[in-house]
Amino acid sequence: MNDLTNTCTDCIVSSELYLPADDLKTEMPFFIKTLGFKLDEIFPADDPAVAVLSGHGLRIRLDRNTTTPAGRLRLRCSDASTFAAGAESLTSPSGNIVEIVEAHPKLEQPETQHSFMVRHLRDSDSWVIGRAGMHYRDLIPNRLGGSIIASHIRIPDGGPVPDMVHYHTVGFQLIFCYRGWVRLVYEDQGEPFILEANDCVIQPPEIRHRVLEASDNVEVIEIGVPAEHITTIDHDMELPNPTVNTNRQWQGTHFIHYKADETPWTSWRLPGWVARDTGIGTATAGVAGVKVSRPETESTEPTWNSHDTDILFTFVKEGSLTLEVQGEQSCNLTAGDAFVLPPFVNSRYLNPGTDCELIEIALQSDFNTTIAKI
Repeated sequence: MNDLTNTCTDCIVSSELYLPADDLKTEMPFFIKTLGFKLDEIFPADDPAVAVLSGHGLRIRLDRNTTTPAGRLRLRCSDASTFAAGAESLTSPSGNIVEIVEAHPKLEQPETQHSFMVRHLRDSDSWVIGRAGMHYRDLIPNRLGGSIIASHIRIPDGGPVPDMVHYHTVGFQLIFCYRGWVRLVYEDQGEPFILEANDCVIQPPEIRHRVLEASDNVEVIEIGVPAEHITTIDHDMELPNPTVNTNRQWQGTHFIHYKADETPWTSWRLPGWVARDTGIGTATAGVAGVKVSRPETESTEPTWNSHDTDILFTFVKEGSLTLEVQGEQSCNLTAGDAFVLPPFVNSRYLNPGTDCELIEIALQSDFNTTIAKI
């Protein structure tokens, strides 16, 4: 096999997608009149066998003699309901299929499928190699029916990160720096900055951003809602961009950079515990809330309690504790473990170590905690 690593691509003028055409006299009108392509080339003149068409960012080579099987195109429309009488697909005379979809589909939030779940760091199947060589650990394997994804991500080797300016079509996204540091840059937020361990940012829907550099063995916790969402590369924007507008909103959400060292501990929803509020509840207008909590004293009394928010996900940031949930076996948890508590289910935290710290992510942020007498 030839080594094409250093192949120069400057000589490429254009590219074409081969599609079969049993008869150009019937195939060409379908692409030109029905789909809006235009004819660029056709040959031979006496008995045309090949036609090259262009349109919608694509060049198509209709070839009567090709052995290529029928193809499948995807047309992304600004309003798919107004094209082809609202058809979801069309088939050309030669059997080529054309899918008709929305260019910018509405973000759908699946209904949460509630379940109690515990994920231990020691699980043998935890880590997989993901994109760009990063190590991923799925913290909610069942994704609660597709409503949320939580990932523990680590990069063993630090240095520059081969990232591009991009954005996510997402409802909520959190990046919490767990270990090490990472250098980031965001649209309208000025110069690049270091996200230190214990700090976090939220990435509002479709804010352009880029990861520039990371320390050795950096680890982050990433939360995305819903679980499946689209990442789009922005080839035109350069960051940092000249505009600085820290008050800007993206679909009702402000960018926020929470710094643990600048945030005081205050009373929490559970007696005997204190918490640092990241301010994410306010920044998202209640879509999500993120707090870091710890026991106030060594003798904190365990309290049975339940909540009424849709999703309550917790990551054990430091230390250890025992989790008891009614109807379930008790679980001894240590740093790196994670769990989900369904709404209206009683639970309590036993024997938290003096160094115990929890990261609690709630969707929605404003919810009630009920102290139970059992």
